Amino acid sequence: MSAASCLLSEDQFLCSICLNVFTDPVSTPCGHNFCKNCISQHWDISDRCQCPVCKKVFETRPELHIKTFISDVVSQFRREAQQKVSSSSSEQQAAKPGEVPCDICTGTKLKAMKSCLVCLASYCQTHLEPHLTASRLKRHQLIDPEENLEGRMCMKHDKPLELFCKTDQTCVCVLCSVFDHKTHEFVPLREEYEGKKAEMEETEAETQQMIQKRRLKIQEIKESVKMSKDAADREKEEGVQVFTALKESVDRRLNELIKEIENKQETTEKQAEVFITDLEQEISELMKRSSEVEQLSRSKDHLHLLQRFSSLKAAPTTKDWTEVSIHPPSYEGTVVRAVVRAVDQLKEIFSKDMKKLFYAELKRVQQYAVDVTLDPDTVNHHLILSDDGKQVHCGEEENDFPDNPKRFSEELVVLGKQSLSSGRFYFEVQVKEKTEWALGVVRESVNRKQEITPSPEKGYWTVGVYENICVALEDPEVHLLLQSYPEKVGVFVDYEEGLVSFYDVDHAVLVYSFTGCSFTGKLYPFFCPGVNDDDDNSAPLIICPVNQSVKSFSMGNVDQSKFKPSQRRSPNNRTQQNAPDEDHKIQS
Repeated sequence: MSAASCLLSEDQFLCSICLNVFTDPVSTPCGHNFCKNCISQHWDISDRCQCPVCKKVFETRPELHIKTFISDVVSQFRREAQQKVSSSSSEQQAAKPGEVPCDICTGTKLKAMKSCLVCLASYCQTHLEPHLTASRLKRHQLIDPEENLEGRMCMKHDKPLELFCKTDQTCVCVLCSVFDHKTHEFVPLREEYEGKKAEMEETEAETQQMIQKRRLKIQEIKESVKMSKDAADREKEEGVQVFTALKESVDRRLNELIKEIENKQETTEKQAEVFITDLEQEISELMKRSSEVEQLSRSKDHLHLLQRFSSLKAAPTTKDWTEVSIHPPSYEGTVVRAVVRAVDQLKEIFSKDMKKLFYAELKRVQQYAVDVTLDPDTVNHHLILSDDGKQVHCGEEENDFPDNPKRFSEELVVLGKQSLSSGRFYFEVQVKEKTEWALGVVRESVNRKQEITPSPEKGYWTVGVYENICVALEDPEVHLLLQSYPEKVGVFVDYEEGLVSFYDVDHAVLVYSFTGCSFTGKLYPFFCPGVNDDDDNSAPLIICPVNQSVKSFSMGNVDQSKFKPSQRRSPNNRTQQNAPDEDHKIQS
């Protein structure tokens, strides 16, 4: 018996109904063998007695007798197979927590090597053998061990999920397609699997691209921080050189300067650290997603891929970093403003160094020079523009300009065409031979149809000369004590820093700075040539080319405008006539 069993395989002892090794084997008159219980139940529910294999019909139901010889051979085969299982089990590992156990093993459950989608069972290496050798079982679909095989069955019809309903985007069984989804569109799981796999490959490519963009953004931010640090180092070095000459009396000013610069750099670095941390976090999440997508895309399990696809297909929650960048703080004027506060004490000692310092400062801001032209759509009816849009003066008669929302109706003002909503820019204006004028920048939203009281709170950052008084139009106005009135004025704006500075270009002197400004929306260059005053103030304001090779600087569209200052009384006259409401007002 042992020798004979060695020549036999398990395939020869399988019932063609239950596909398991015979239990109480019987033979039909046509010579085919079945488990007694299997063939009996088959005939019990059939209309006629028919062999399940050759389809031979029996007029009367055959009387079945257990085949002793076959039963003995099967018993011997079972014993040898059990010994083989026991021997193999000793070499295999028991299933650990989290691993899929074999469904056939009794006692100690061994680790499953494969799961069968037809049998809905998982098998260790030994119990998997029939699926690798038996011809009928070879046709079954094997996958990597899967614990939830029931999830692959239709809960309603207890049939395998073999189709994909494109209408409802869900996996269904054959009976679902007939009853519940009768009018829907179906495709085999494999076909949908291939389509979704292709989409996942595209998703993976997009994910990798997003990762690369964020890595480049990190590099960009690091470069910005380095540029900022280099600028900070230069400013600190210059500050040390300047303030060392002030000795002990200005040590406090020096410390304040260094602290201010270091605070700006610290703020920049902290901002960069936040951006980098967010980017690295997104990269980590995207890499995790990429790994999941890659792992799933290699899966041969149609159902698993389709069930996981929706969650992986959804776009990850990430920030759009396209417009994010680090704006290095502006240090223009930092040293200058600190020195101005101390220069009264040591003006004579420090005069030579101050000249060099202001000159260097002016050269730095001139790097941001832009080509400004005046906007005829904003010009007041009393003002006259040159053909090239570079000069403006007050005429004797009112011009017949068509009215529009941009035009200044009550004030002698014209704006520039160019606007600024980020970054830095600089321009120069000749004010030579003028007794009244005002220059600066304004918000786009300022009131253009009424008399104005210029101040930063109302969107004006301007400096001007009125009746031999140079003032910064703050609220209240600040009288500026200058050795001489400038003939050419430079205007510098740093949007992110909230800084507007005015320079006497010929003497390389800082006239005044508005600091800590809160800018919103677009800023436009502002020009006011003042009234003629019997030809004493008839000279034009002239936008001059900057006498330096400047770097190109991109600006948005800016409206040109002219600004004409009002005829102001001296402070004494205003006080005597009790007219405080006229402070800062500009009248045409």
